[in-house]
Amino acid sequence: MEQQQAKTTGGGAERDDGRSDPWRLTQRAFDPARAARDETLFALANGTLGVRGALEEDDSPSDGTFLSSVFEQNPIHYHERFPGFTRSTDTRVPVAEGKHIRLRLGDAPLRLRDAEWLDFERTLDLAAGALDRRLRLKTAQGHTLEIRARRVVPLAERALLAICFEVASIDYAGPLTLGSSIETGRQAVEQGDDPRIGVHGGKDLRVADEQADAEGAQLTQRTHHSGVALVCAQRHRLSPGLVFVGAEVGQGRVEQRFSATLSPGASVVIEKYVAYDDGNGRAQDGAGAVLARAQRDGFDRIAATQADAMQGFWQRAGLSVDGDPAAELALRFNLFHLLQSAGRDGINGTAAKGITGEGYEGHCFWDTEAFVLPVMAYTAPDVARAMLMYRFRTLDGARDTARAMNHPRGALYPWRTIAGRECSAHYPSGSAAYHINAAIAYGIGLYLDASDDLDFLSEAGAEILFETARIWPQAGHFNPRLGGAFCIHEVTGPDEYTTLVNNNWYTNRMAQRHLQRAIDAWRRLSADRPDALRALATRIGLDAAEVALWQRAADAMHLPVDDALGIHPQDDDFLAKPRWPFPRREGPHRPLLLDYHPLTLYRHQVCKQADVAMAMVLAGDGVDLATKRRDFDYYDAVTTHDSTLSAPVYGILASEVGQDGKAWDYFDASLRVDLDDLHGNTDHGVHMAAMAGSWLGLVQGFGGLRVVQGRLEFAPTLPAAWRGYGFNLRWRGCALRVDVDARGVRYRLDEGDALAFGHVGSEVVLKPGLDVVLPLAVPSPPKQPFPRACEALIFDLDGVLTDTAHTHYRAWKRLADEIGVPFDLQVNERLKGVDRMASLEIILERATRTYSAEEKRALAGTKNGYYVQEIASVGPQDLFDGVREVLDAARAAGLKLGLASASRNAPALLEKLGIAGCFDYIADAGRIVRAKPDPAIFLDVAAALGVPAHRCIGVEDAAAGIEAIHAAGMAAIGIGDARALRHADAVIPHINAFDLRTFVSP
Repeated sequence: MEQQQAKTTGGGAERDDGRSDPWRLTQRAFDPARAARDETLFALANGTLGVRGALEEDDSPSDGTFLSSVFEQNPIHYHERFPGFTRSTDTRVPVAEGKHIRLRLGDAPLRLRDAEWLDFERTLDLAAGALDRRLRLKTAQGHTLEIRARRVVPLAERALLAICFEVASIDYAGPLTLGSSIETGRQAVEQGDDPRIGVHGGKDLRVADEQADAEGAQLTQRTHHSGVALVCAQRHRLSPGLVFVGAEVGQGRVEQRFSATLSPGASVVIEKYVAYDDGNGRAQDGAGAVLARAQRDGFDRIAATQADAMQGFWQRAGLSVDGDPAAELALRFNLFHLLQSAGRDGINGTAAKGITGEGYEGHCFWDTEAFVLPVMAYTAPDVARAMLMYRFRTLDGARDTARAMNHPRGALYPWRTIAGRECSAHYPSGSAAYHINAAIAYGIGLYLDASDDLDFLSEAGAEILFETARIWPQAGHFNPRLGGAFCIHEVTGPDEYTTLVNNNWYTNRMAQRHLQRAIDAWRRLSADRPDALRALATRIGLDAAEVALWQRAADAMHLPVDDALGIHPQDDDFLAKPRWPFPRREGPHRPLLLDYHPLTLYRHQVCKQADVAMAMVLAGDGVDLATKRRDFDYYDAVTTHDSTLSAPVYGILASEVGQDGKAWDYFDASLRVDLDDLHGNTDHGVHMAAMAGSWLGLVQGFGGLRVVQGRLEFAPTLPAAWRGYGFNLRWRGCALRVDVDARGVRYRLDEGDALAFGHVGSEVVLKPGLDVVLPLAVPSPPKQPFPRACEALIFDLDGVLTDTAHTHYRAWKRLADEIGVPFDLQVNERLKGVDRMASLEIILERATRTYSAEEKRALAGTKNGYYVQEIASVGPQDLFDGVREVLDAARAAGLKLGLASASRNAPALLEKLGIAGCFDYIADAGRIVRAKPDPAIFLDVAAALGVPAHRCIGVEDAAAGIEAIHAAGMAAIGIGDARALRHADAVIPHINAFDLRTFVSP
């Protein structure tokens, strides 16, 4: 790009962290290497039109402008095509670029690559919905200019870009020419080897009807295959001194030129208005009508109207964070992008990358309803309604998809689409994801709960619910081998690393909720809109007998709990697969799908994203907290979070089950996915679901919000990093404000007569002018009850039965001193429960050079030699007091005993301590690939003992060990500091305080 040669300046941080103003994202240095990312971050949109944040006066290969309705259709080629395979895909393509205003000083064009950049600032004003930019530069000829630009894409117009562009002379005297153009020719981005970007590049659009004169300029574009046409036109308002001097038309480009004479201290201003007409709007949305209004009103009035619209939104959707301005800015930034990219006309969908880039070809997925729509339902219900109307508009396409999948009745929404047709060529992770229907039903249900919009239900929502519910009895059956349980086969859940499975738990749970929503809609319309129901039922051939079948399927839905682990199995076979055996990868995040064949992924217990955890968040009411905690612990250990949809879900669930540290980590990861480009593909557009996930993390995670049987329920907590936070919600015509700090939770009703909701299990009725202050919910991990049924005790060694921790420390310290690496007791704390090689990696973090794998093995061997020397004198006298009594009592009670130590010297050490014969099984630490907190070693011991995990009690002295025990589905007893081991089910100070009668039922 041209800017690569530019000399840029800007002291301090590249972007403001919110401390100076948590309403403005400000960049004070231009980095050519990150230009594409920044064009995404500073993009503007309004649900129909999206304009990336590149500079008006220069070229960028990653720049682009998009209309949500404009796409090309490209054929999909298969070597072997089977019935029902997708034949073509929709691909978002860039439309005519209208932002350019190029400069000439005399006869010399201004090229930013040749100029010296003296000062640069670009600001996204979240309060006003505008992009401001300032650049002071010195040209190659030695002239100093300052360029100021303000840009808006008004929410009040269908597809208008308005720019106020000012050029000020600092020391230049002479003629200035401004070339304002509309340009075409940019093609969609090719995928390469990354399926997250897109599938097809495609040809640029055909151009016709190019016109330009003193009044304006325009051109028409048409796609090659999809039948889409659009008009792009521009007009201007000029400051005194600027005059029209000519126009140019041809080769897909139209330009108007304006000239003035500058002197030092003087400036000129051009207001540029660019309108797009895709034929989907009303008469007043035509390009000519829009431009006439813009010219009449002028930029200042357009910008003021936009600021008013944004002020209204922020009044409805306000949020605050006390003590963390960076988080406050990031939350507002994410919510701003959600608002401006969400489809709001009922015609176009909400794409995974919004309207800020070409990622995923501009396709809409299930995360629209699962993540983005809930945010809009709580903050901008009219937008949520429009998003669902897009699904209603594409219902016939869903019916076509169902027929292609051999379903004679009903509708199956496509996995990915723009126009309503299935666009996925990979049916295992695409067409098999039947849960898309349930996600849309979830979105409809939440919108109805929030709005009680009976008109929407009778005119659109019920038809979607009914037609999509019809698919479940066709995809599943009542299984006589499982006592008539309703089972759903050969589907794919949210986890795309596990495909074509039977009884995906998330799918079954969401299908059950979907069927119940459809039944409730039938009953509601029977009571309140019987004529509308009768007409709809007649039109689609629905009767009460079919609705009764839905009820039977919902009641009989197969939703098992694994007896051995006490968790919900992701599907029938997931828990039988081996765990992912490959080591964790270091460096920037890179998803496994870029390096491994899908079958390699499918054969292992490895999850791309939240699956069972997603079910717990969307439909977890009725599941006890202890089971949710076991689900969280187990699946968190096998999830890579390669999808940005994953971290928000795990963060919300972590908050609910008392995993405060992980709740914060996952919230922070979703908060800054795009601001920090955490997944390396923000260049191609923002991550709408992750942005929504950050808001949901605030409100559903820390705020504890759930909707249970149509009613709001709160259980707020306060993150340790914050002094307080607050958020606004819309609910059934009421405006609710929730503020949380260390003193408690304040609920305030800003609109509405009264609102009833739940707070940590208690009933609250809120009325205007009567704020209610209630105590925080302080969730702790659900404790396993004691005494409990138990068949085996599984012990750690160091710190539980004897103290060799300091012996390990001395051996590691000796090695560290020899290689010149700093090592102290603080670093040693991190080694608790960690195996030898992992401990060495922690120590070598401070090394001044890198070590080869062979050198590391040698170092580990040296350390082990020192440790063996140290323990040569160990004997029975080194057992902690009470150990033998505990082991003897367990034996007498008929319990099996196992040892789960990360030490490879454990067998020899037990022999020296004289208790090796007490244990039925000692884990071979050399066979365990993953160290604690992974549960593998505890699961290995339980399997060897032949005891189900939930019938085992683990005993540990380290937090990582407690986490591993819980992830294995066992109860955990901690030995040591109660604060450090607060997540254990019980804590005792020392092994001699272990009373078998306290913990094990007779």
